[in-house]
Amino acid sequence: MQTPRLAPGDTAPDFTLPDAEGTTVSLHDQRGRKVIVYFYPAAMTPGCTKQACDFRDSLDSLGAAGYTVLGISPDKPEKLAKFRDRDGVTFPLLSDPDRTTLGAYGAFGEKTMYGKTVTGVIRSTFVIDEDGVVEQARYNVKATGHVAKLRRDLGLD
Repeated sequence: MQTPRLAPGDTAPDFTLPDAEGTTVSLHDQRGRKVIVYFYPAAMTPGCTKQACDFRDSLDSLGAAGYTVLGISPDKPEKLAKFRDRDGVTFPLLSDPDRTTLGAYGAFGEKTMYGKTVTGVIRSTFVIDEDGVVEQARYNVKATGHVAKLRRDLGLD
């Protein structure tokens, strides 16, 4: 089953999710800031680690341009804390174990993996403006090179 996908101009679905410490983070608390929300399948895996480290390494320039980064996966907060500590991730990693937020963003459903159709997290990134409106919605992004492309598209490189 495919969840509906978001498009530029849509209102970003609000969410309140726990971070690696169990502290809740809400999208509505980010109003007035530009936010990059990205969804990834699983902490501590090679592709997700590469993607998180690319965001970590770009955080200063993204922050200077006014962007906050939030990463969301179905992992429990305890696993997110290990991932954060192991790889020095310096932005919030949020836990969505029931996949409600993943579904609201169209980031959960059928995808092709190693030639087979499976149901799971669709690696996706959303750029949300200060008013909570989706500026960019990207699905099936690659773990490697995605952050560099996003930076170029945002005019940061």
